[in-house]
Amino acid sequence: KELKLDLSGKETGGSCCCAMSLSEEALLARVKALEEEVERLKAQLKEKSDGDVKEGATVSPGSVPDEIKNPENGGGRKKGKKAERVFDFSVHPRRHVALRLAYLGWNYQGFAVQENTDNTVEARLFEALLKTRLIQDRQSSNYHRCGRTDKGVSAFSQVISIDLRSCQYSGLGVTVPDGVEPKGSTPTSELPYVKMLNRVLPQDIRVLCWAPVQPGFSARFDCQYRTYRYYFPRGDLDVELMAAAARRYEGTHDFRNLCKMDVGNGVLQFQRTILSSMVQPAQPCHPSSPSDPQQLYLFEVKGLAFLYHQVRCMMAVLLLIGRKLEAPEIINKLVDVENNPRKPQYSMAVDYPLVLYDCHFDGLSWNHESEEGSHVLSSFHQHWTQTAVKAQVLHGMIQGLQSSATDKASSSMECWLMEGSRQRNYRPLLERPCCESLESRIQHFVKRGRLEKEEGEIGEETAVFRGKRSKHSHQVPPTQQQQDKDDALTNMDVPLDPTL
Repeated sequence: KELKLDLSGKETGGSCCCAMSLSEEALLARVKALEEEVERLKAQLKEKSDGDVKEGATVSPGSVPDEIKNPENGGGRKKGKKAERVFDFSVHPRRHVALRLAYLGWNYQGFAVQENTDNTVEARLFEALLKTRLIQDRQSSNYHRCGRTDKGVSAFSQVISIDLRSCQYSGLGVTVPDGVEPKGSTPTSELPYVKMLNRVLPQDIRVLCWAPVQPGFSARFDCQYRTYRYYFPRGDLDVELMAAAARRYEGTHDFRNLCKMDVGNGVLQFQRTILSSMVQPAQPCHPSSPSDPQQLYLFEVKGLAFLYHQVRCMMAVLLLIGRKLEAPEIINKLVDVENNPRKPQYSMAVDYPLVLYDCHFDGLSWNHESEEGSHVLSSFHQHWTQTAVKAQVLHGMIQGLQSSATDKASSSMECWLMEGSRQRNYRPLLERPCCESLESRIQHFVKRGRLEKEEGEIGEETAVFRGKRSKHSHQVPPTQQQQDKDDALTNMDVPLDPTL
């Protein structure tokens, strides 16, 4: 507070300041002493603040102001940060498990970890695994993923296999380190993996359940089949014609003209087996007009394994058929690589309607944590509420504009699910320029050193992948069982299912 003194000795308002008990000289001395004390306290507080920043710096007890030394007077010394205790994984059992995940991929750059971004589902997953101390690091976690979804693609049933910290000393998939003995009574139930991970994962990534598995189980190689769904509105599409055409995908075909050829990563075989392929209403029991343009349909395809962007290319051709720009027979011509060895140039379908709907495994016993299941359901209800309300707001706007439209063309519903710009004059697929042939792509990467040519047993030359792997890629143990499954699916080690 500012101290104001009238030391002139003059009368003010009939009273004299000389009535004060202290002389002028004593007052000046007192003011000077108080100013010096304020400066000293400021210097000590600054020294204390600097000492908190520098590790190990201390302030001598005698120089600490009473306000800091005595908490009762409104002060208190901040406690130093405790050193983080190192978690000893070597004294804990491990358990090989399968985790089933659901995620909304619209805000992520794909599922798998990438070198140029950390905005992936897998990056968030491993952050949660490390934070909960369920794994020590990725390299020692024996990690496999079932499918690799692309940017913007979601999943309802992604599955990974991994070794997690366990509290059990016996049971399916449990490995106990040498010399480690149970301390006291062993808990009857396993760690709540679902609850632990969902507490630290983003709201659009959820763990649904887990299953104990054999130590040699691989989410990649032991998957029996994968199912994808692509959602789309009926609009002006001929969905009956699309449904008939979709069945032409079934069987074993060479899909090089219906994917992005990933030759640089060693994908040299393009034969894939499609178990079923259909187009149907997304909600068959939902009452709606058969010709309602807003009614949602889905394209569902089930297969052993898929190529890069395969489902989105398959959907793009179906959309052209639904718009009657191509005949259903175009599918048979595209899988006939003897007569059409090069892929015609066309845009694929957009990413956000695609979902990895199911990864099927035989013999797994999934553990569902009931309480956590209700939390997951509540989280997805919240996402649905926000999105459904926004969709209805837009639907109301569209209806209002259509009611005032005078021409029929303004009320038609165009297809907005194809990448790139729309062509004013459509050009049939087989009349378009073509991409490079498979042989040309192989020669390109042989020259760059990514592929090498080797002579086979009967004298024919074959290309073998020799490229560098990503620092994030996982090396599969070269057991004969895994190698046989690998050969049966793709004849290569990377990547099985980098969809889509």
